[in-house]
Amino acid sequence: MTQDELKTLVGQAALKYVMPGEIVGVGTGSTVNKFIDALATLKDQIPGAVSSSEASTARLKALGIPVFEANAVGEIAVYIDGADEIDAQGFMVKGGGAALTREKIVAAQSSRFVCIADESKLVKRLGAFPLPVEIIPMASARLVRQFEALGAQARVRLQEGAPLVTDNGQYILDVTGLQIADPLAFESQINQWPGVVTVGVFAHQKASVCLLGTADGVKTLNFSV
Repeated sequence: MTQDELKTLVGQAALKYVMPGEIVGVGTGSTVNKFIDALATLKDQIPGAVSSSEASTARLKALGIPVFEANAVGEIAVYIDGADEIDAQGFMVKGGGAALTREKIVAAQSSRFVCIADESKLVKRLGAFPLPVEIIPMASARLVRQFEALGAQARVRLQEGAPLVTDNGQYILDVTGLQIADPLAFESQINQWPGVVTVGVFAHQKASVCLLGTADGVKTLNFSV
């Protein structure tokens, strides 16, 4: 089974967590796109969605699914999103699609976080995938030095030769050389650095459930909260 087929499989499996009559939180990325396509089959059963990125908003609207601003709704029943890495506790690294800040906002507003991913994303320890950190541009050089002091390497993510600008008008640092042994403490530490908007460790907003696409089908991992 190809990776694309695995993504389709978990995207469709996530539909069982969508509650009729409830707004659904929708993440960002190639796996989430498969979920959005599947969600279109239920669009008459839900009021709409809260989206974590301009890209997902466009895809939802193109399929006829209404999109609400986060501030216009209360608590969201479920948030469906992918991950770049997820461990056995449900802690994740996210932000490969540069939408980590809005993803974390919608996750925090949701009662349940359902992660959809293929089995290559399941890791013993976070850190192999370059850690995305959304930052204020004027702090970029200093934050690169702060990560270097931790023994890591950080660089500003580029797009067509220039710094990539997020939906929030900020930059992304991609950090390599990390071994994140304590995701909760690490997330809290980096979020305190002036100039950091959001670090791509999702430990305080961890997954409740992970639907993992495997060659044998979808495996459900439940995490204690």
